[in-house]
Amino acid sequence: MSSDRFPRPTDKRIERDSGPEGAAVSPRLEPIGSPESFKSRAYTALKDAIVSMDVYRSRADIRLDERRLASDFGISRTPVREAMAQLEREGFVRAVPRRGIYVVRKTKREVIEMITAWAALESMAARLITENAGVEDITSLRRMFTKFENGELHARLDEYSEVNIEFHQAIIRMSANAVLISLAGNLFTHMRMIRRKTIGEQDRADRSIRDHMSIIEALEARDTKRAEDLVRNHALGLAEHVAKYADYLD
Repeated sequence: MSSDRFPRPTDKRIERDSGPEGAAVSPRLEPIGSPESFKSRAYTALKDAIVSMDVYRSRADIRLDERRLASDFGISRTPVREAMAQLEREGFVRAVPRRGIYVVRKTKREVIEMITAWAALESMAARLITENAGVEDITSLRRMFTKFENGELHARLDEYSEVNIEFHQAIIRMSANAVLISLAGNLFTHMRMIRRKTIGEQDRADRSIRDHMSIIEALEARDTKRAEDLVRNHALGLAEHVAKYADYLD
């Protein structure tokens, strides 16, 4: 087996063992074949697996089985434990003494605060795009949505959800501001899990694509003020939706 084979972020297969302490979850992962940076590779695989889970669909606890994960990776438990510690510092998991390690679900207040911070970062990214981005970069944003024309959006909601996420990541990336990109990184990793949940609620998908096209038009016109306002209001609209409808976060 090639040492550079590694689980893709889109691999959503998981195994669950029901129990009084929550569901023990073990992503079905390729063994890590390289002796180099076991912790780093385990961290990446575990983070990708957590992000791919629909953690807000159920209120049941999701427990990660450290021993099984190490076995699936084909490595000792030490780098898995170190990767878990890093994920806990970043707010993705929590260790409960004598019970185990659990995937974190953010509260409604925490989610709203994250979205509000994102609105500030993304609106500044929009300003920088109008000032510095190339025409082709902005055009690439429009091409993301051509496949959802002719009323096919609802039939392809899962696919649109991923394009929606990529659109917002692209806005940040196109700012070409390294500090802004770094600040947005883990924040958006948390947010993408709630975006995946909310995109199918109410009429958010239809409103989302309309908002995106208006944002693209403002960026193409180099209309800095309008682009900033549209991006910020689009994000804050998600915060309002969460405040009103996301009772599953309480």
